[in-house]
Amino acid sequence: MRSDSSPGTLPAREHLPADAAGTPVLDVVIPVYNEEKDLEPCVLRLHEHLTRTFPYGFRITVADNASTDTTPLVAAGLAAALPEVSVHRLEQKGRGRALAAVWSASDAPVLAYMDVDLSTDLNALLPLVAPLISGHSDLAIGSRLSRASRVVRGPKREFISRGYNLILRGSLQARFSDAQCGFKAIRRDVAQVLLPLVRDTGWFFDTEMLVLAERAGLRIHEVPVDWVDDPDSTVHIVRTATEDLKGVWRVGRALATGSLPLDRLARPFGDDPRDREISDVPRGLARQLVGFCVVGGLSTLFYLLLYSVFRQFSGSQVANALALLLSALANTAANRRLTFGVRGRGGAVRHQAQGLVVFAIGLALTSGSLAALSAATTHPAHSTELAVLIAANLAATVLRFLLFRAWVFPDRAEPVRQSAEPTEQSAPFAPFTPAAKHARTGYDTEPPYAPQVPQTPYAPQAAYASHTPYTPPTSYDDQTTTTRPGDTR
Repeated sequence: MRSDSSPGTLPAREHLPADAAGTPVLDVVIPVYNEEKDLEPCVLRLHEHLTRTFPYGFRITVADNASTDTTPLVAAGLAAALPEVSVHRLEQKGRGRALAAVWSASDAPVLAYMDVDLSTDLNALLPLVAPLISGHSDLAIGSRLSRASRVVRGPKREFISRGYNLILRGSLQARFSDAQCGFKAIRRDVAQVLLPLVRDTGWFFDTEMLVLAERAGLRIHEVPVDWVDDPDSTVHIVRTATEDLKGVWRVGRALATGSLPLDRLARPFGDDPRDREISDVPRGLARQLVGFCVVGGLSTLFYLLLYSVFRQFSGSQVANALALLLSALANTAANRRLTFGVRGRGGAVRHQAQGLVVFAIGLALTSGSLAALSAATTHPAHSTELAVLIAANLAATVLRFLLFRAWVFPDRAEPVRQSAEPTEQSAPFAPFTPAAKHARTGYDTEPPYAPQVPQTPYAPQAAYASHTPYTPPTSYDDQTTTTRPGDTR
């Protein structure tokens, strides 16, 4: 999505340090509602697996979604017995609300979640979070629809899952393969900027987060998983599917109207020191060429149809001018929206005016070709006229793309790569200090993985009484007033 607003604030991705003593690198959230039977074996199995295989510090957070059974007591017992386990109580239901609240308050640099039934093989956990720890990716998801995945589930759920992902691909142009697998992870610095844009508090939370991240250009890593369906799942399929379709419509409308401030999620081109020597990197050139060619082909057919209609009652020059004018208006509007990704009405009149200037150049080329044909042949055949116009339009099309890209719809974002200057990051294995942070970014804050909120022992009754429930944003245009637990804004 292109925009004329200021670039985002996300820094370049960095490999997390291996010696971040006192702060867990990974925080795995388990959202639960009335799971008194499954919670303890789930936490114990996950804790044993992480203790045995995970090379960094970790935390397991039980996000209690207003359970009414003995789930809070079970969670409190686990937190008392295992120092790596904590509990977060919410008085409102909603998996998305629970994840947003816990992730917003966590001090761990990598945030993950999994369902309490542990349908996904835990051997996929380290491959899930490794690209986030290394700085390669921004989000990671487990995929049950990958060719390398091994899945055991009934035909009903298989049909619903694949049908839902086909809907996402057709309506929201999603490229990730599995939106609803309960096995995902995100970097904390990305979550701090992305979560305030996610409005859903239920099961559509995952999909909305992934769609916004993908549209903003963030990197999503997919891990094929081994997954066994839980026959005792309490998810209401019909109600969940209905809410998901409503969410697809809402997000699709927001993307179409350009009301999402996705520029906040912009990343620099790369974090290799050699990349700093690169300036004015072309953005999306291949995609723009494909889109322009498709729009150009359709516009040419539209132009030839109009020319053939107008030619029935007017001369060739008049028919050419009228057909080219109408097709130019349609071409500019289509390229504005589809090729160069400009959303909303802002600048539409200016873009059409500039498009008319480009049209005038194309008119000069095609009219000149027709004049040359008339001078060479007194009564040229209609097929000859069309052949000459096609050749002239091809030349005009190349010029139109160059003018569109450089003048009508230029990339107005500031160059993200400056000339190379020696910094602390250029030296391998140099320690990360506040002075180095200020030298590279201009900010005096700690790196994203530094702890900001000290962990406090879990006290069930006190936590229930003092917790401020997470409130999702009510609109994409009013993000500055949205706060969550743990926000420092």
